[in-house]
Amino acid sequence: MFASNPFAEISASVPPAVMQAYVVLMIVLVAAGTLFDVVHKGSAKYFFENWRKSKGKGAKPLGGGDLVSIAVKTGVVDVLASGEFCNPRRRIAHLLGMYGFVLYVAATAVLIFAYPTPATPAPAILPLLWWIGGLMICVGGYWFWFFIRVDVAAEGHSPFRLVRADLFIVSLLASATLGLIWAFLQSRGSAGAGVFFGLYILATTVLFAGVPWSKFAHMFFKPAAAFEKRVCEANGTAENLPTQSRDDPEQRQRHSMELLRDAPLNMGLGIKREAPRHY
Repeated sequence: MFASNPFAEISASVPPAVMQAYVVLMIVLVAAGTLFDVVHKGSAKYFFENWRKSKGKGAKPLGGGDLVSIAVKTGVVDVLASGEFCNPRRRIAHLLGMYGFVLYVAATAVLIFAYPTPATPAPAILPLLWWIGGLMICVGGYWFWFFIRVDVAAEGHSPFRLVRADLFIVSLLASATLGLIWAFLQSRGSAGAGVFFGLYILATTVLFAGVPWSKFAHMFFKPAAAFEKRVCEANGTAENLPTQSRDDPEQRQRHSMELLRDAPLNMGLGIKREAPRHY
């Protein structure tokens, strides 16, 4: 099961050209949705204006070498290691979902374009990576959804409560979960595999077509925001905020804990505040 290409198995009923066209369409929808999001929210305009102001007010001029060093640190710490998360559980869940998504999408594209039929058998490692990626998404996503999500863990809402902001994580989990169920049933020759394939396509379409209404585009914004923030701290402007070392997560977490410890227990609402363990 883990070594067979599920997309090649279904190629008899869904032509490879159709599957390939669908993947291209999803890429176009992501690009168009991201551009729409940038224009609609003014994200690019905000970052460029902030960058210009930072360069004008900076007490310490930065050279090309400084910017390269900051870019490398941003890529390694903020992007590859999700360094913005002080809570280790949130970081692990995010890393599982992020790297699982990369594996899942990359393996899907290679299997569909390079090995679309049984006549071109895929190396066993590729379907295995597809399964591993999907399972990583499910483990990280469901862990986050049921046990780490702030409005569930800290505010006591039901984990089944849905709002528009949940569109990205819900459609991502639905796509990965339904895709794995479809592949499993197909490998067993189950008659229900076709139903789950249809649901899998529906959830995947919502995931990639819903970019303007979900958090999908944030994966493109976060590296730019993290880089811009590091530049502001390095040149002394710090976005007009009190400075605090970003390179010491324990210091940041300790400072946050001290602020919460000194806050009123009922926060003025008459409700006893929980220990600050969720953020």
